[in-house]
Amino acid sequence: MKRLLAVLLLLGFFATLIILPGSCRHEIANYCLTDPIKVKAAKTDALMGKQNGSIMATATGGSKIQYSLNNGEFQDTGYFANLNGSQTYTIVARNSYGCTDTTHVDIGSTDPCAGVTVSLKTTKVDASPNQANGSITVTASGGTGFTYSLGDGSFQTSGTFNGLIAGNYTITAKNANGCTGTTQVTIGTNNPCAGVTIQVTATKKDPTLNQSDGTITASASGGTGFTYSLNGGAYQASGSFTGLAAGNYTVTAKSAAGCTGVLQVALGSSNPCSGVTITVSLSSVNPSSGQSNGSITATASGATGFTYSLNSGPYQSSGTFSGLAAGNYTVTAKSSGGCLGTAQTTLTATNPCTNTSITITPTVTDVVPCSTSANNGSISVTASGSSGYSYNLNGGAYQSTGTFNNLAAATYTIGVKDVNGCTNTASVTVKTQAGGPLFSSVKTLVTTRCSGSGCHTNGGNAAGYNFDTDCNIVNFWNKINSAAVTNGSMPLAPQAKLTAAEKQKITDWVNAGHTYSN
Repeated sequence: MKRLLAVLLLLGFFATLIILPGSCRHEIANYCLTDPIKVKAAKTDALMGKQNGSIMATATGGSKIQYSLNNGEFQDTGYFANLNGSQTYTIVARNSYGCTDTTHVDIGSTDPCAGVTVSLKTTKVDASPNQANGSITVTASGGTGFTYSLGDGSFQTSGTFNGLIAGNYTITAKNANGCTGTTQVTIGTNNPCAGVTIQVTATKKDPTLNQSDGTITASASGGTGFTYSLNGGAYQASGSFTGLAAGNYTVTAKSAAGCTGVLQVALGSSNPCSGVTITVSLSSVNPSSGQSNGSITATASGATGFTYSLNSGPYQSSGTFSGLAAGNYTVTAKSSGGCLGTAQTTLTATNPCTNTSITITPTVTDVVPCSTSANNGSISVTASGSSGYSYNLNGGAYQSTGTFNNLAAATYTIGVKDVNGCTNTASVTVKTQAGGPLFSSVKTLVTTRCSGSGCHTNGGNAAGYNFDTDCNIVNFWNKINSAAVTNGSMPLAPQAKLTAAEKQKITDWVNAGHTYSN
């Protein structure tokens, strides 16, 4: 055992010599004395309640300097972050020789809200009666990154709060550093009568002298469910007040929403219109026949502040009434003092076609028999005397073009209508075109020179066809040409053969196209 311990001690001694010879240890000690390491530190205090303080340590003396915070592991940088405030930290700097230096740093705790005033600016929309449709919009100053809270509610990034009923509300704004500001906002109830104008009109009958037999009959517009009060008395459903003496009266109309309108009415000697004559002048534009596009424009004189009524309708500030049909109309002008004047006028329907004369000019293409399309006639129409034409055939639907094709030989009624609905018609006949001279000459030869036995005429049907119709002559032209010209077999004896001149007629027709029109 003693030998083992001696061996171990001896090995440790040699290891020490190998790792750090005595001369090196002496040299390092001298280095730490002659060029000592010096550490210094800068700091950033933490905000109150936050772990955001920092220390930046730097050192001189030696190389490969490392730093330790509060006896922690050494690191290559002297920067230490995320530090709590109100705490002292120990910084140790160590160089490559193991020389060290220590400094102590106090991280303070600062109040981010010191000297900061968070101000709130609000706008609001009051709620309708018994409804939750009010709103508050708030903006804040005195920081950045604001969130907002209504009452004791959670904070939100938006400063708008909707769906509020009438009442008092506390708004809190909080910036990114947690600094807050509050304000009080009262959501009121909207006035249901805001923007509502109740118009009260009345008719009256002045009382007999020294009697209480006058009447006032009031009506109101601008709302619904009206009740009426006279001189501040109880409201009643009727706007009629009777048994009135001469004097000045105040009629108040109240709608179902509580909105009121007031009219002053004078009975008897207090009549503001006594001696006042209202003159009403009218100008008018007659409507078109069957339409409501007439108008009346009224102007009044004899007072000021006029409003106008048409056929006892509601009064309006403008004296123009439009969209009127033909008929009798009465315009009433009422001054600001309630004085009235009337005028009558009659609107007469005007016919826009009275002075319109549409001329129809047709161009006809007659039917050509024995063509591929049997109904190949056409009518092309042009019109003058107006504008914006459309066309129809035999009372059918109107179309934008005046051309009608694929017509049989017949008489047709062409209709033309202009942009104002004015119309005119014309009778147009499509005829059957006469046969051409070459065809007619061949037809005469066939019907006169081949009428005996073996001919294809007079009901004969040799070889399955005859030449009793114009179209059969056209369709079987090759049979005629072959039998009468090429081989000269027709007509059969005892009928005389065709002469050279007669054959030439057939040849001329064939060479011209052997059609009905040739």
